[in-house]
Amino acid sequence: MKPHRIRMAHNLIQEFGLFSKMEIYRPYKATQEEMTKFHSDDYINFLRNITPDNFSQLSAGGSVAGAMKLNTKSSDIAINWSGGLHHAKMSEASGFCYVNDIVLAILELLNCHPRVLYVEIDVHHGDGVEEAFYTTDRVMTVSFHKHGRYFPGTGDLRDIGAGNGRYYSVNVPLMDGIDDDSYESVFNPVMTKVIDMYQPNAIVMQCGADSLSGDRLGSFNLTIKGHGKCVELMKSWNLPLLLLGGGGYTIKTLLGLRNRYYYGPDFNLHISPSSVSNKYTPTYLHTGRKSKFMFENLRMLPHAPGVQMQDGIQNERDDEEKCNPNERMSIRDSDKPIHCNEEFSDSDDEGVERSRNHSSFKLLPQTVQEDEGKEEKGAENDKGQTEMDKEVLDFCEKVMTADNKIPQSDESGLKKEDKKKTTIKREQRRRKIWK
Repeated sequence: MKPHRIRMAHNLIQEFGLFSKMEIYRPYKATQEEMTKFHSDDYINFLRNITPDNFSQLSAGGSVAGAMKLNTKSSDIAINWSGGLHHAKMSEASGFCYVNDIVLAILELLNCHPRVLYVEIDVHHGDGVEEAFYTTDRVMTVSFHKHGRYFPGTGDLRDIGAGNGRYYSVNVPLMDGIDDDSYESVFNPVMTKVIDMYQPNAIVMQCGADSLSGDRLGSFNLTIKGHGKCVELMKSWNLPLLLLGGGGYTIKTLLGLRNRYYYGPDFNLHISPSSVSNKYTPTYLHTGRKSKFMFENLRMLPHAPGVQMQDGIQNERDDEEKCNPNERMSIRDSDKPIHCNEEFSDSDDEGVERSRNHSSFKLLPQTVQEDEGKEEKGAENDKGQTEMDKEVLDFCEKVMTADNKIPQSDESGLKKEDKKKTTIKREQRRRKIWK
């Protein structure tokens, strides 16, 4: 999984002006302590010694950071385009995947959510994620993938979990050439039944682009609209949703387009399905033995399995101690939007202000800021003094008006001398206030 794919996706999102609709955060590098929550110590030490860059750390850190945003309710939907590396195992790499960011993100979600649902629409079966949670009922894995002799060779319909996790692994093998309508006819009823029986508290969805039409390693005939309908269905349940990337080995299908240079002349975003034959038949999963077996397993699920109380999550990470003092990136920037201000475009929506990146926004020189701060502070003080003087003046006028209205008879309880002394004291008090 080369970072070039992520750069292309980033540029495409920028060209469509979507940055003004979302917040962009810099992913932190996942620490060895965080990665060894799933992977073995020896394996992580091996990766640290042979990898020349930290892409695996950034990919894992992005998914974990997205899970943290959902845990703290800072966001309803979190996205990590560089995530979704679902083949990595506890002690080995597999399928271009070195660190399984999905498992790490789910483990983070389990700190705050009793049940997490994982669903993927990648053309390959997510064997690494299924294996990690094969014996637990706190995570339910659902995979829609290619059927038959195809990497990684797992994901049979009969793989349903073991121990406490029995019936909590759902595999839906599909035939070559399946199109959007056929895929939707399978995806919707299966996921509706899963949501109804399992009742998850959070959802993690892996959106591998290798199931799109034209991918060099895939064999499905889906379009971006087909993927979009799957995501739309998962959003419709209004649960915390973590969206991750995944496979995709043709830049054209990975992005829906290549980039702005390749847009012309039609500037069409959506890819067209190919003429490959659709080997999927309605009887394959709807009326056949496989469909009966799968839905019978779903009916065996207990409704909303309970879990024990979990420890509370930590809202803040100790970045100050872990930050390299030689790096220029400040601690404040590690959890702030980091895209450039010029990447934004004015919003076309009426009443929506243009977004601004407060973290990277270029500030004025310090001397100019201090002068402007003093002027603003002085103006605020003058304004406050004027309002206070006005209140004092109104108060004195009320006092003098009340003195003039005091009756001159003995029934007022004040003699003329007492009244005169009282008036003098009030006048002295008024002058003292004005001074």
